[in-house]
Amino acid sequence: MKTLAVIPARYASTRLPGKPLIPVGGIPLVIRVLDNVRKCRKVDRVIVAADDERIAEVVLREGGEVMMTPAELPSGGDRVAWAAERTPSDYVINVQVDDPLVGSDMIDPLVEALDSDNDVSLALLAKKIERREEIDSPDIVK
Repeated sequence: MKTLAVIPARYASTRLPGKPLIPVGGIPLVIRVLDNVRKCRKVDRVIVAADDERIAEVVLREGGEVMMTPAELPSGGDRVAWAAERTPSDYVINVQVDDPLVGSDMIDPLVEALDSDNDVSLALLAKKIERREEIDSPDIVK
């Protein structure tokens, strides 16, 4: 089975503009995430779905693949869907650009779960919401 990982990277974020390019330990966030996903044995292709040439330049300089998405797409999920519609694959993994700790220890078992059971059509990484205010927060992906 062919697995595609898409990292939606939006420069024009309303809460933190330029977030994908913010250095974490001297390395842009988008590159930290890209490098982690590249280590996955079960991922065949990784695409950064970007809305801005500044992100594209950084990713291309590091040997990554970029798909430019329309700036008017309202969410990361929309960027992932847009890229997935244009890229043949059996599975699509949405990897958040602001999660530099995600890696093969999380993604590979996710793909293995999809591979192991034909009745499984969706798998996702999740974290338990710990505080009541997180439920209504638009900053917490649900």
